[in-house]
Amino acid sequence: MQVGIDARLVYYTRAGIGEYTLRLTQALAETYPEEHFVLLQDRRQVQPLINAGNVSVVHTWVPSHHRAEQLLMPWLIGRLNLDVFHSPDFIPPLRYRGKSVITIHDLAFLIYPHFLTKDAARYYGQIDRAVRRADHIVAVSQSTKSDLVRMLGTSEDAITVIYEAADPRMRPMVRSEALQRVQALYGVPAEFILFVSTIEPRKNVGGLLRAYRRLRDDYKLTPALVLAGSPGWLSEDVYTLVAELDLKPHTYFLGRVEADDLPFLYYAARCLVHPAFYEGFGLTPLEAMACGTPVVVSNVSSLPEVVGDAAILVDPKQDEEITVALWRVLTDPALCEEMRQKGLQRAAGFSWRRAAEQTMAVYRRVAT
Repeated sequence: MQVGIDARLVYYTRAGIGEYTLRLTQALAETYPEEHFVLLQDRRQVQPLINAGNVSVVHTWVPSHHRAEQLLMPWLIGRLNLDVFHSPDFIPPLRYRGKSVITIHDLAFLIYPHFLTKDAARYYGQIDRAVRRADHIVAVSQSTKSDLVRMLGTSEDAITVIYEAADPRMRPMVRSEALQRVQALYGVPAEFILFVSTIEPRKNVGGLLRAYRRLRDDYKLTPALVLAGSPGWLSEDVYTLVAELDLKPHTYFLGRVEADDLPFLYYAARCLVHPAFYEGFGLTPLEAMACGTPVVVSNVSSLPEVVGDAAILVDPKQDEEITVALWRVLTDPALCEEMRQKGLQRAAGFSWRRAAEQTMAVYRRVAT
């Protein structure tokens, strides 16, 4: 079987969908050496994203999320003689006549349209046609599958839920060593709360900042707040709020963190807090649990589905709930140890090999 996988987005970001694309393709190549995978890369990504004998690369100048892709990509893919083409980034080349699979990570752009820029709204506005056109849909959670059925009228039989998994590098380590590396790289204090994600409205960074201000004022707890992630769309208000709340001396924006450094950052943190309004899967909490880090997470969308009983769940619209959850983690060592053990056990239940096996089953069903 010859499978094409669109990996152009990886040139722009290794977070989120880019990371999903790389991990899944790597697992597919390792698990199925008898199959051949054609990886479409941005031409500026000179080195192959995956070095494997059964993976070949086709470079293209057509950028991801660009108006030209619907015109040019069907022509490019049509020359590759593929059995199935997989679009991990929602929207496939809609005029492509071959067999196609798409992965839908979430429908945040329909649930929270006011969080979108005009360009993002234009791109994701193609979702109805994409869902109708695809031969099969992979959803990364039962929550996303339910949203597809409820909001777009998609048949349940057209959707297969396949969970993501944490990077194998995410694992427990000696905290003193982790902290030493993190402080050398980023200059953060020894005690800190961690947030890891793109800085954008859907992630509810504003609610986190208000909760953190209350933690310092009302509970007299003073760890730093470290935010790791690139600025996303409509992120300017976050930096304004930091100044308004007088949190600049206590808040560290690290920007994008290299994948090799993330495990150290997770393990050095007192806890991870992820108060997003909506997530299609929630990879960041899973990564933190794989490192043995206590997690405070929203009680919405897919997040309870991912963390099970291993995290403290909070209402993202209630800043005080976030504050109280942070206070509990920071002041109760027995609770932290229980969360650590449960988190490690929960994270171990997710596997990229299993995801590859389930995805290959979808490819074979579609190709026949």
